[in-house]
Amino acid sequence: MIGRRPAAWHAATVVESTVEAQTARRIILDVPTWPGNDAGSHLDVRLTAPDGYQATRSYSVASAGEGTRVSIAVAEVPTGEVSPFLVHDLRVGDQVEVHGPLGAFFVWRPSTTPRPVQLIGGGSGVVPLVAMAAAHAASSDASPFRLLYSVRTPEDAFFTSELAGFADDGASHPLAIDWVYTRLAPPGWPTPPGRLSREQLAALVVPAVDDPLVFICGPTPFVEAVSSWLIDLGHSPGSIRTERFGGS
Repeated sequence: MIGRRPAAWHAATVVESTVEAQTARRIILDVPTWPGNDAGSHLDVRLTAPDGYQATRSYSVASAGEGTRVSIAVAEVPTGEVSPFLVHDLRVGDQVEVHGPLGAFFVWRPSTTPRPVQLIGGGSGVVPLVAMAAAHAASSDASPFRLLYSVRTPEDAFFTSELAGFADDGASHPLAIDWVYTRLAPPGWPTPPGRLSREQLAALVVPAVDDPLVFICGPTPFVEAVSSWLIDLGHSPGSIRTERFGGS
């Protein structure tokens, strides 16, 4: 197992910036001095204005492993200082500063002892969970993985093609995915759109009796509600790992 990777400031160059979802972009950075990162890590992005003013915000890393290409996905917060610039103004060839890798608790590492893993994401909170699913797919870890993804509409979903690949029956470690649409569901979807409920959660996650390791990421109210429901359903608080976010 690789030891904890030291965090540091790095110069990063944008090599790709593409539309990821409504009002969001996927940004791939080339970071020559990046030491690699575990699945679920995050980093800080620092922008410096011509007058010297600096703004720093944290973003989950959508990639994992030893490479120096680092992927993030940024959802625009119209009132934010950083995300509008990253979504609308950042261009290929631009440079930014990043600090990382950060985080040691909200990470998944392959193990020789299989244990069910339940991933639960709300909106852009799926980003670090995608990194975990990718790391699992590339490993020899036999742990069953399941993802519950709550999203407003199909157009608001992140990493849909990657998730479809992970869920394919031909994948080395297929990912079981359950979707909850809160505002608009695809045509013919079996359940009407609406916020995730305690009853839905109970039906769609690995049961507590199987002792899963649970990772939850999303807006603070979503994370707090889901965590509380899981504990009510018998899940051990020590097996629940959370990461939450607000505007940026």
